[in-house]
Amino acid sequence: MSWPDLAPLWLSVQLAGVTTALLLIIGTPLAWWLATTRNRFRPIIEAITALPLVLPPTVLGFYILIFLSPNSTLGGLWRDATGETLTFSFSGLVLASALYSLPFMVQPLQSAFEAVGRGPMEAAATLRAGRLDAFFSVAVPLSKRGFLTGIVLSFAHTIGEFGVVLMVGGNIPGQTRVISIAIYEQVETLDYAQAHALSLILLVFSFSVLLVVYSLNRRAPVRVG
Repeated sequence: MSWPDLAPLWLSVQLAGVTTALLLIIGTPLAWWLATTRNRFRPIIEAITALPLVLPPTVLGFYILIFLSPNSTLGGLWRDATGETLTFSFSGLVLASALYSLPFMVQPLQSAFEAVGRGPMEAAATLRAGRLDAFFSVAVPLSKRGFLTGIVLSFAHTIGEFGVVLMVGGNIPGQTRVISIAIYEQVETLDYAQAHALSLILLVFSFSVLLVVYSLNRRAPVRVG
């Protein structure tokens, strides 16, 4: 058995890393709002955020494909600005992956923020800490485990994507051919040896990432300040 092409694995790692970073930026304020707001529209926002958990990936991928197409507002603006389309591109995969993995970042963070409660934030306010200062100096350290859980779940979930990335990105080598697509292609061509090699690499890689992160999560002390 020859050594498999690792380019799809590297592309998957890049996609997962960029998507996780984007989800941290988007998911943190959203999770904080959901954890602290009393707005009557909160259940609607929570339901929309959790939709990827229950929708089939092909259904979600289809609507994301329409949303990112050159005929849509966003897709048209992107094409005019860059000369490229969001569909069947790495940038499109990042946006699709962020939508698909959003609940895996938001829900752990929301639970962690809710566990912090109002007490520590009110105590910080009595010490004349601004809202932003109190958030980063109090809420974030106390929610460290939630951040770690959200990061690892988002990263691992993105690594294993198939339906959404196939619908939005297709199978373009070096651009959208992630490891799950490569495995599927090898199975379709009855090259089970290569499919097994790629699957084994993905299995060992995913398990190692989860083992390291959860070990650090268990041992890491929570510090405020």
